[in-house]
Amino acid sequence: MIMTTWQGVVTVLMAVLGTIITRFLPFVLFPESKKPPHIIDYLGNVLPYAMTGLLVVYSLKNVNPFAGSHGIPEAIAIAAIVVLHVWKRNMLLSIAGGTVVYMALLQLVFA
Repeated sequence: MIMTTWQGVVTVLMAVLGTIITRFLPFVLFPESKKPPHIIDYLGNVLPYAMTGLLVVYSLKNVNPFAGSHGIPEAIAIAAIVVLHVWKRNMLLSIAGGTVVYMALLQLVFA
């Protein structure tokens, strides 16, 4: 389906409006001078861990440890992530290091 020019303009404007609303609405609802509600503080503390768990489950959902070498590179990469995180306590380093280990294993060892 091809959009008309008017449909394209409306689509872009809606995307811009959605982006602006999601960026500025928290600052309007919860100004710095006012303490946010308890539930917002709670969600701010809990949601990062929940999202990380969700990403781990999503990443491993199609891994079959009983088919060929599947599961071995993932297990090694997870171990590398855990070791890096325990060692340096840096989330970015842990994620990047695990990704590098996983991709190196796939490209060089389990190719």
